[in-house]
Amino acid sequence: MTWHATLDLHYTRREQRTLAHFHHEGPLRVLQSLYPEGDAVCHNVLVHPPGGLVGGDTLSINIRVQDQAHGLITTPGATRFYKSATEAAVQNVHARLESGARLEWLPLEALAYNQCRAVNKAVFEVAPGAELMGWDITALGLPAADQPFVQGTFAQHIEVPGVWREQGRIDAADLRLMNGPLGLAGQRCMATLFFVAGQPIARERREQALDVVRAVIDSHALRPTAGATSPHPQVLVLRVLAPLVEPALDLLKLARAAWRQQLWAMEAVPPRVWAT
Repeated sequence: MTWHATLDLHYTRREQRTLAHFHHEGPLRVLQSLYPEGDAVCHNVLVHPPGGLVGGDTLSINIRVQDQAHGLITTPGATRFYKSATEAAVQNVHARLESGARLEWLPLEALAYNQCRAVNKAVFEVAPGAELMGWDITALGLPAADQPFVQGTFAQHIEVPGVWREQGRIDAADLRLMNGPLGLAGQRCMATLFFVAGQPIARERREQALDVVRAVIDSHALRPTAGATSPHPQVLVLRVLAPLVEPALDLLKLARAAWRQQLWAMEAVPPRVWAT
């Protein structure tokens, strides 16, 4: 049996409060809206009750953020792509930010089990005046549980149309990619933190943001495998490789806090679910 689920999540601003409106079909839910940092920012947790995806399963998440609204989205745990015999398991995320909107897309890791066939795609449309902060974390296998990723494929796609696109396909059988010094070099977690503006970021603002996040990297244990850059005038990116999820996630949380303070003059209030 395969699962097909869709979720439409729409953020609006009413007076001083961001409100979340949502509709779902299939096993994909939004927990209640939370406001741990006041009315302006609405925190939501996405829940997939089946607990993972197998071949033929599809999750489609559509997000719209209106002018002056600020939504923050996370998950309570990993998005698990299990062993698939034939068809791929697919997650599609599409977000559209209107002018003046802010979105934080902060799901926990996508976990590729051995022999999975996974596709993980996210497309973000960011209008002039809107800004997005998000991350993507991919874990290959469960090395701590002695369940390595030695068979299977994981295809990934992150895009801001007309501005920035990264895509690739990881095949566990490609040992040069998995273990070579110009590939993953034996690391099994890849993580990316990105900030995207709907118009070019002022040079001074961009350089200051890179400076503060590079200071975070310099003081972290993952310094040898992390770096930050601006591949486009509208985009800032931090990338890191790690043996496990936990140190990579720790670095991304610290960097997100630094960027939130530097770019938005906001404290990095964590979603409550991260504390459980």
